[in-house]
Amino acid sequence: MDDTPPNRDECFVRLLSQYEPIIRSYLRNLLPSYEDVDQVMPEVALVAWRKFSQLEDLDAFPRWACVIARYEVMTYRRNKARDRIVLDPDIVAKLADEAEEEISLRSLQMSALERCLKELPEQRRELILSCYSPQKSMRDIAKEIARSENSLYQLLRRIRIELQHCIERKITQEFTP
Repeated sequence: MDDTPPNRDECFVRLLSQYEPIIRSYLRNLLPSYEDVDQVMPEVALVAWRKFSQLEDLDAFPRWACVIARYEVMTYRRNKARDRIVLDPDIVAKLADEAEEEISLRSLQMSALERCLKELPEQRRELILSCYSPQKSMRDIAKEIARSENSLYQLLRRIRIELQHCIERKITQEFTP
């Protein structure tokens, strides 16, 4: 195994991979659709990669990347200004400020979700992950597990509630001394 420390590029890729869900969540608060998020995210990654050498504290990566995302959203909106529905830049700034405040909460929620998913019985975990995968339709999944679509939706609702309670417990445990 190679004992050489990772170079800056490797470090960037790892950090971006780790925090991409948080950055996407931040973008989703500022943009009207997931398609817009998909348009802006590559620009955020590119600008962050170009400016990564300026980041001194790697622990600040998610907040730093969200600041970049904020500016990329403003650029994106300016470029789309000919569209009918465009938010005022002051409103976008306010939304960005509020979303920034939620970064640590979102990170905590994502961490709790990952732990809760691992705690689910394997069959339930695989089911819920396959239902969120774009490769299969709910109809196909229902056929695979020999259930009606309605029955599958009811089961998913129960699993989601179970996950929600688990996440709430985990977050409460982290804040309880």
